[in-house]
Amino acid sequence: METTADATELRPSPPSQKPPRTRHRGVFRYPAVRQLARFTGVGVVCTASSLAIYALLRPWIDPQLANAVALIVTSLMNTALNRRLTFKITGKNNRTRDHLSGVMVIAVALVITGGSLGVLHLIRPEATVTEELWTTTLSGFVATAVRFTLLRHWIFRRARHV
Repeated sequence: METTADATELRPSPPSQKPPRTRHRGVFRYPAVRQLARFTGVGVVCTASSLAIYALLRPWIDPQLANAVALIVTSLMNTALNRRLTFKITGKNNRTRDHLSGVMVIAVALVITGGSLGVLHLIRPEATVTEELWTTTLSGFVATAVRFTLLRHWIFRRARHV
């Protein structure tokens, strides 16, 4: 038979379905900083891939075309990685739309990096592949800032606070 003391005893509550939220410290308590850190990691991988593709293609094709091919090839990988890792979006909902929007953002990057190559060849028509790589890398930093802003505030705005 259950006594009053047994009936009023504090029992542990059943485990909750959701894991406890991680508390971030320092600057990582801001979602934009966490996203920027993850975006940077994805960017390093994609930039290295893009530069490798450019360097492999450049001896055989025009610098503008090599730049375009490298950016287009890595854009799908970049959007997929940023969707999953940077903005924590999983599943098939809006995936096609996200990738199409990502292609538009890559077009902006292509204008920035292609424009910088055009200026380089205007100033130095005899530019080497190394100089072209430096030019696309440095202008790629500007394109990356624009890309992060567009991804965060336009394409993946539904996940700004992760």
